[in-house]
This record gives sequence, C-alpha cells and structure tokens, in this order.
Amino acid sequence: MGYEELIDEALTTSFEGWDFTVFRGRVTYDGTLPWDYEQLVRDRLPKASALLDLGTGGGELLASFAPLPPRTVATEGYAPNVPVARRRLEPLGVEVTETIGPLPDGSFDLIINRHEAYEPCEIRRLLAGGGTFVTQQVAGRDLEEINEALGAPPHRSRAWDLATATAGLSGLDVTWSQEGCFTTTFHDIGALVLFLRVVSWQVPGFDVDRYGARLRALHTDMEDGRPLRATSHRFVAQYVQV
Repeated sequence: MGYEELIDEALTTSFEGWDFTVFRGRVTYDGTLPWDYEQLVRDRLPKASALLDLGTGGGELLASFAPLPPRTVATEGYAPNVPVARRRLEPLGVEVTETIGPLPDGSFDLIINRHEAYEPCEIRRLLAGGGTFVTQQVAGRDLEEINEALGAPPHRSRAWDLATATAGLSGLDVTWSQEGCFTTTFHDIGALVLFLRVVSWQVPGFDVDRYGARLRALHTDMEDGRPLRATSHRFVAQYVQV
C-alpha cells in the first residue's frame, strides 16, 4: 500500500482493550527484559486472598491468571475498555470498576499494576499489612526516538524512573527492583500512526496533518528498508507494606 492508504487504514482500524496482535509483523521487538512480569504475578498469586489489578485494559492479562483469588477487583480508567473488561472478567468473578473509589483501607494483600499510573497514597492505603505491590512501569524516556523523528516535544514525564517511583512510595519496603530496555522497530508508517493513535500520551495532540512532512519522510525511509527503531524503557519493583 502507498502512504495515503496506510494512513487511512491506521486512522480507521478498530482497537479494543490492549490487544496488540494487530501490530504483528509490522512492529517487532529485539531483545528481552531480564524479568517476566507475568511470572512475577503468578508466583505471588497462590498466597493472595484479595487481589487488585490496576489498569486492566480489556482484562486480557488478568484473565490469563485464572483461577484468581476469592476476591479480585480490576480497575480501568479508559471508558471504552470497561465493557470489554467486564465481558471478559465478570464470568471469572472479578469486579470491574472505573476507579478505586471507596474501596476500604487495607483491602488487598496483593496489588498488581502493569503500565498504569497510580497514586502512591492509594497504594499505601489499600495494601493490607504485609501485602505486596508489584508494578512494571514504562519509563519516561520510552520510545523518545519517535518524538525526535517527528520533531515533537519530549514526553512531559521524562523524569519518571525507578528512583522517582520508589521515592514516591516511601513507607513501603522495596524488596526487589530492576530496569531494562529493548528495541522496538516500526516497519511501516501505518503501524506507527496506529500506535500513536492508541498510545496517545506518546505524542500528545498527534495529528497526521500536523506531522505530515515528517511522516512522509519516515514512510520513504521505511520503503527504502530503513525502519524506525526506538528504545523501550521499563522498570519493575516489588514493594511490601510493613
């Protein structure tokens, strides 16, 4: 497909939950993180009686952990994902809410969070004594090569990293943490535009007309065998309520 066709497809393709299979073959990853978030959660589930999943998306990952603890709650702040998550998770006995809301203090002995913003005070409030918070976060310098290639401002949360996150959770013991990177490669301009449509915080206010000249230049590079490579930054940590 040519440039216009790829852009039109990117702007009209439906996207539900956090199912990134639509990018298969068009966005590739080189390298792996030195940890497995899913395994970190699985290792801790057998001892959990009450689980909170922050930012469940469409519930895809949480559902894969079934059977789940007797009390499991999932939050999802992006309204279009909420009915998707409810369809998937409520048959598993999971309560799905848009916000933490009035959940009682000390409600959970395990809180998990992959790539979702959180309020440190709420983590401290909701964790039971001895409870564990496991989170994998996208660092503030994630995929900054995209912003550079488009001439877009750097991410506003560029300083978000493991040290900042841990400082914000003072009062909890950090028992394990790690940082890692891998390369994400965008092979066609449609995949990049769809990604920026879905991950809207990467380039706030992204618009194909505003960035048209840069997008066309990137399209030419990709067609000539020079895909856009960017560095994905992640960090992970386990905190315990003392």
